Amino acid sequence: MLDIIGIETTLKVGGVMVYPLAALAFITAVIILEKGFIFWRRTRLTRRVVDVAESYGFAWDDLHRSVTALGGRNYFGRFFAVILEHRDRPAWWVESRAGDEASLIEKALGRWLWVLETTVTAAPLLGLLGTIIGMIRAFRLFGNQGLVDPGGVTGGVAEALIATALGLLIALVALFAFNYFSQRQAQIMDEMERFGTRLIDRIRLQQGEVGHEAA
Repeated sequence: MLDIIGIETTLKVGGVMVYPLAALAFITAVIILEKGFIFWRRTRLTRRVVDVAESYGFAWDDLHRSVTALGGRNYFGRFFAVILEHRDRPAWWVESRAGDEASLIEKALGRWLWVLETTVTAAPLLGLLGTIIGMIRAFRLFGNQGLVDPGGVTGGVAEALIATALGLLIALVALFAFNYFSQRQAQIMDEMERFGTRLIDRIRLQQGEVGHEAA
């Protein structure tokens, strides 16, 4: 309880720039939680799917059952479903549809990441603005007769330091989160490309065998 009161007091001393920084911190926290949920729940790939997709002699029905088990909201499930649904069509057509679906998934995974990237720059700037305001407030207490209110100077310096520290803290959290989610997004897209290439090559091989037998 005392810690909460101390935090509230510190934020009040931080001055007017604490409010936009607090709003930025709230938005950052919401985005981090939302993206964490998305990456945790909707990008999971079971070992069964990996084993079937990476085997050379897999049956399409086995892959279909494994993909169905992922659920309709799983991004890997959506990607594989496009290939499975259209695997009887020409390979170039399936590759085009799979590429379109992968682009939509990439956009969904990257949604709101630009806010984290912007926060990395905006939070320290807001903190710097709070620093300037606090220092101006402190220096205004110096008059022709010297220092008028020592306590006011201390409050101005405290305001400047709190705003700077808060801005840097928010920026660091946003930076680590942005880098992590960007890396995970790149890894997921690389995996989709690898599995997609393997499945489409299988389709090309089967269609080539059918064409050879027909000839």
